[in-house]
Amino acid sequence: MKKIKILLIEDNRLLREGISAMLKKKDDMHVVATVGDGENILKMIGKSKPDIVLLDLGLRSQNSLHVVKLISKNYEKTKIIVMDLIPSQDDVLEYVQAGVSGFILKDANIEDFFKTIRSVHEGVQVLPPNLTGSLFSQIVEHAINGDKPSKVFDAVRMTKRERQVIELISDGSTNKEIAQKLHLSTFTIKSHVHNILEKLALNSRVQIAKHAHFSDGYKPTKETNSSNSK
Repeated sequence: MKKIKILLIEDNRLLREGISAMLKKKDDMHVVATVGDGENILKMIGKSKPDIVLLDLGLRSQNSLHVVKLISKNYEKTKIIVMDLIPSQDDVLEYVQAGVSGFILKDANIEDFFKTIRSVHEGVQVLPPNLTGSLFSQIVEHAINGDKPSKVFDAVRMTKRERQVIELISDGSTNKEIAQKLHLSTFTIKSHVHNILEKLALNSRVQIAKHAHFSDGYKPTKETNSSNSK
């Protein structure tokens, strides 16, 4: 049986030794090396030639995203799985675009842990369980395919009115100010904001504004001040 060769990067020594011990018990997995940070990681990958790199998303000594980009650029065939407690949606999107193939929550059960490693090794993209099947997962899928930010966000259908609300939120307008500009009630604007959050799988107005700035799809239009747009 050909074993999955794994390199583990985890700066918590107890966690690193615990994960390594678990992996060594599996017949189809082989830990080629364990390290506490991302220093000299390219040299280590070149020497050990792992199939999978298990990486702690929150390394204290080095930026984990930088490590991901280094690996992806220099060793395209090496797949990367990041580990975190609950990665934010922004983190998920950013890390996928940088080359990450899978995510493991640190409170995942053992079977899900091993299943993620095997699935990624077989070429499957694995998102955190709480995002699987969501609209956000569709956004990530477009990112995986290399679509530009504008195409990624255009994949989520918005009404003209919702796009107007997004534009005004990105400009810093409050619900009351948006209601006045669009000649609608504040309650109606709150309803639109709620729908936008649901469609984009976001949690706050700040995230709406941030995503709007990433996308070319939300530019000011002549309709923004029109009360006849639906």
